[in-house]
Amino acid sequence: QVRLLESGGGSAQPGGSLRLSCAAVGAEVSVALMVGWYRQAPGKQRELVATMARDGGNDYADSVKGRFTLSRDNAENTVYLQMNNLQPEDTAVYYCTANFGEGYYIWGQGTQVTVSS
Repeated sequence: QVRLLESGGGSAQPGGSLRLSCAAVGAEVSVALMVGWYRQAPGKQRELVATMARDGGNDYADSVKGRFTLSRDNAENTVYLQMNNLQPEDTAVYYCTANFGEGYYIWGQGTQVTVSS
């Protein structure tokens, strides 16, 4: 019943930017214990990109620090991931995730990000 709807993926050149959106349906982002993004590149394990705790503290993977910014708009009930200075190594399927205190994580369907010349 609770769903996370992702959008904003696509193609970009190295050095370009994209903004991913994750709109929650059936739950309130403002009261989630954690919201964030993971990604999975071909042949690799899914890895953490960025997370935000309920108190507002953010955690970023070392590979994206200084380039990616996670934010939340409670009025829109949406989580965003602003990605700047994209590199080919950022190519992956990006998944939105949230923990609403029910003992498990909710996952979006994933959105493809491709960075190439």
